[in-house]
Order: sequence, then structure tokens, then C-alpha cells
Amino acid sequence: MNDSPDSNAQAYWKENIRTVLSLLLIWFLVSYGMGILLADELDRIQFFGFHLGFWMAQQGSIFTFVVLIFVYVYRMNRLDHKYRVDEDRDDYVPNEDYYHPGDDAGDSSQEDGRRAGRG
Repeated sequence: MNDSPDSNAQAYWKENIRTVLSLLLIWFLVSYGMGILLADELDRIQFFGFHLGFWMAQQGSIFTFVVLIFVYVYRMNRLDHKYRVDEDRDDYVPNEDYYHPGDDAGDSSQEDGRRAGRG
């Protein structure tokens, strides 16, 4: 396996797109398939006192979407960790001069106020 940055980036985005498409497919099947296409068949089943087709169209697809958000976050965090692009490995340098070298445009009193949280 080639570990060049380009091949890692391509592999990362390939898995990223696969994850997004698989979750979108699940969302489509639940919201459109169960809420519209299969609604008549599902209405024969009672769920919390409602026809299941109606419930899936009104509530089930929303619940599924919220669950898919959490699944997406979990899977993307694992993917980021696998390819070493997660936030835990961020190379943040706490020295402000590192990010704004030679920034002498501001007044020093304004700069002191910003650092103290007043500006």
C-alpha cells in the first residue's frame, strides 16, 4: 500500500463519501420508502396507537435522521482517527505571534484589551 499524502487523502475521501452515501440511503429508505411508498402496507400495523406508515412519515423519519447524525459523528471520528486527521492531533501553537507574525497594525492598548477579553 502506498502511504503518500495523496493516496491517503484519496482513501480518506473515498471512505468519507461511502459513509455519507450509505447514511443518505438509509435516510431515503426510511423517510421516502417507509413514509410514502410502503405507507399503505405499514398502516396495517399499529404502533403506539397509530398506523405505522403514518407514524414513520411523521415521527419515525425524524427520529431516524437524529440517530443518523450521531452515527455520522461516530463514524467520521473513527475515520479521522484512522487517517490521523482528527482534532486530537491538531498542531495548535498557543503563541499568538506564531499565527500573526509582524502584525503591528493595531494599537498596543487595543491589543492589551483584546488579550484581556475586552474588545
